[in-house]
Amino acid sequence: MPIYEYECEFCSHRFQLLQKFSDPAPSVCPNCGKEGGIKKLISQTSFELKGSGWYVTDYKSNITKGSSTSSNKDNGSKNTQSKEAKSG
Repeated sequence: MPIYEYECEFCSHRFQLLQKFSDPAPSVCPNCGKEGGIKKLISQTSFELKGSGWYVTDYKSNITKGSSTSSNKDNGSKNTQSKEAKSG
């Protein structure tokens, strides 16, 4: 379940609630007790994408290297076989 952050417009009290997506938003401030002044805040997430380990830095280069070396091996073996067939 996600954690939502709310703020009371009357007393500026901020609080968090662990709620289901389908749960209704709170209407009463737990600090001052007034009704109707609660607004949902958009808070910063703690999830960040940084550092190595992403497709461009790790996986893309390995796939490119692997496909070029396998095609070179195939070409080398074909050339050897064609030379043997001509000499034999």
